[in-house]
Amino acid sequence: MNTPFKSRLKSALLPAALMAFAGVASAQTTLIHGEAGPNRGARAAALQWFADTVGETSGGDLKVDVQWGGALFKANAAVQSIGDGVADLGTVIAVYYPQEMQSYGIADLPLDNPDAWVGMRATDELMRSSPVIAEDLAKKNLVYIGTFTTSAVHIGCTGDAIRSVEDIKDRKIRGTGAYGKVFGELGGNMVNMSIYKAYQGLDTGLLECSQGYSYAVTALKQQEVMDNYTLLNWGQVGGLGILMNKDVFDSLSEDQQQVLLDAGRGMADEFGRLITTANDAAIETMKEKGIEVFTLPEEERAKLVAAGTKHIDAWVEQMNASGMDGAALLEEYRGLIAKYTEERDSKGYPWTR
Repeated sequence: MNTPFKSRLKSALLPAALMAFAGVASAQTTLIHGEAGPNRGARAAALQWFADTVGETSGGDLKVDVQWGGALFKANAAVQSIGDGVADLGTVIAVYYPQEMQSYGIADLPLDNPDAWVGMRATDELMRSSPVIAEDLAKKNLVYIGTFTTSAVHIGCTGDAIRSVEDIKDRKIRGTGAYGKVFGELGGNMVNMSIYKAYQGLDTGLLECSQGYSYAVTALKQQEVMDNYTLLNWGQVGGLGILMNKDVFDSLSEDQQQVLLDAGRGMADEFGRLITTANDAAIETMKEKGIEVFTLPEEERAKLVAAGTKHIDAWVEQMNASGMDGAALLEEYRGLIAKYTEERDSKGYPWTR
């Protein structure tokens, strides 16, 4: 059974007698979290909130030590690294794992739901309540803790702006997931690159456009190398959250486990508040820097939504092939989106009530 990262480190460095003494002297358990992104922006603030909340609600019994900027592993190595115990828990981006994180990828489908809070609430409830998904994660030695989202998918470019679907043709574009596939099917020349390298790609001309998310643009300073930004209001990449090494999770007490799960559940409301504010601020920052901000006309947006349908159907087929009922999960997820959309419309966002 794996033990928390700090305990493993102590085992490697300290004599057994000294380690035993240290265990008596301090009961605090430190959990190491691997994060590929920088310590800035809305997601970083939400992750720090999660760490602080765990510490406070556990009365100091648990501590989450975040290792930022890919210090432990890069984004495309997170699943294996967490499962193998390189870190006790960490941030996972499902689009980098189309096979391993297929079930979590439901939140990445272009389902015509760009609302960040609605998407996170629906995703969080599905991931917590589905025994099929929990079993699938357990096979990879993982436990679901909580969810972020990229928020609505938009696109920033150098040169001419994307004002219509036709403008995508022949542009060098960085895209991910089903959204990136649709860009390619509509004539874009797709470039395989992570969002963390898009700044250099836009700056050097390797990219002309990058699929983006408003808060991330300014967190990664990409407004410095963009000329324009088009609001697509199409959907979001929501398969983005905290997973934990199952051996480590199982080694904790029930109270400690509940602290982690409760803090993870609370991230949807906290990150929803943060990202809504951050997205609005990011758009203002872009405008102040002279970036032209456009909204894709409704008739053009409808073309994107229609083009994404086959990728939703493909996800269902892939889930069925892996032994999970894709249609049932999709129906449940759409029901949850409707549930939280109605709650938002009738009560407002939690932070405005």
